[in-house]
Amino acid sequence: MPQSVHFTIPFPSRISPDLDRARERNLDWTWDHRLVRGAAGLREYASWDLAQAAARTYPDAVGDDLDMLVNWFGFAFLFDDQFDASGDRPAQVSAVAREMIAIPFRPVGTPPDIVCPVTLAWVEIWPQMCAGMSETWQNRFASNWARFMAAAVCEIHLATNREVIDVDGYAALRQHTVGLQHSLDAVERIGGFEVPPQVQAHTVMRRLRQATTDCIAYMNDVHSLDREESRGDQHNLVTVLQRHLRCSRSAALDEAIRMTYELLDEVVELHRRVPAMCDELQLTDRERESVARAVEGTGNWIRGNYEWGLNSGRYAVGGAAVLTGPAPYLETLNDLESLPQAG
Repeated sequence: MPQSVHFTIPFPSRISPDLDRARERNLDWTWDHRLVRGAAGLREYASWDLAQAAARTYPDAVGDDLDMLVNWFGFAFLFDDQFDASGDRPAQVSAVAREMIAIPFRPVGTPPDIVCPVTLAWVEIWPQMCAGMSETWQNRFASNWARFMAAAVCEIHLATNREVIDVDGYAALRQHTVGLQHSLDAVERIGGFEVPPQVQAHTVMRRLRQATTDCIAYMNDVHSLDREESRGDQHNLVTVLQRHLRCSRSAALDEAIRMTYELLDEVVELHRRVPAMCDELQLTDRERESVARAVEGTGNWIRGNYEWGLNSGRYAVGGAAVLTGPAPYLETLNDLESLPQAG
């Protein structure tokens, strides 16, 4: 039922005209980079339709830029699944996560210290992602990416140790595990602009990015609930609410939907406050245009991610069955003596 839950989204539906071409090219790229294993694995991955996710959340991306985004989504989502299915490999997965954090802070083109499909994919994509962007933007993106990876590792340890967190702790962790902050940074890369630092530091923009992130995270939790319950995954807002409130699953789901709408209303209100923020900061016309495009990007992300989540095979019960367990890059990790071993 959760994947069929519908939200009323006050932002227009847009999609890149290059979706079909990017979808086909990404399947070839993913296979060639050994990120999935076997024909069944490729079919499962194809059912996620990450090309649609990228084409909806970045509707102005075309050509090579859209290819880059879909490839980035692909290896990031596949690697994220290894946090969920790390089994007895938390030390190995954590080591690769640290490598993924380090890659953007090294000179572009530096070979990875840990060589496996996912690190090789990120070494290839990072120069494309940061092309034409300032060092300030690159450091902001890399820092947000690092928080995403670190939070995912934290989630592994919570699951391994069977630790339970409360609603506030879950909300704080989910702010990073959903991976939206660096994804919002990428809106600037695709648009070829940068939001001024004084805007990024302003309370209106900071809260807009936080509320957008939480809104998307909670929508994802609603749509993925059935699948995560079937796997025994406790890191879902509905599951956390049910335990915290000591209520039924239905009541917890209703509360999660209410919280999501509350955040959606806040995003709309923050959009209204942006012109006054620009006046306060005395921005130039060009700076105001950059801010407007970044703000539009938050709406594109909310609407695009929602529409993709309604029918993606990634959230279907039983989806990921052929990807569960060691993927090719985890098998490679077992052969690397330099990595810490679990146990």
